[in-house]
Amino acid sequence: MTPEFVTSLFMESIKTALMLAAPMLLVGLLTGVLVSIFQTVTQINEMTLVFVPKMLSVALALLFFFPWMLKLIVTFAENLLVNIPTMIR
Repeated sequence: MTPEFVTSLFMESIKTALMLAAPMLLVGLLTGVLVSIFQTVTQINEMTLVFVPKMLSVALALLFFFPWMLKLIVTFAENLLVNIPTMIR
């Protein structure tokens, strides 16, 4: 295993992890901003008001993006397992 191979494998792993986390993080961010705007407009300063909409939106995003995420992680794992003989050399 060369240092270049290890670096590329590390970068691919980080890219895959970011792509898996991005949909839920972005939906949570968008929901938080929208609820914060709603709180600002209505002058409601309840901290727990953000919690339930964020949880629901992230759960819905997980359900919506799960097939894509599963395909992404399975493809990554397949490539990793197929390349084991080249990694050993």
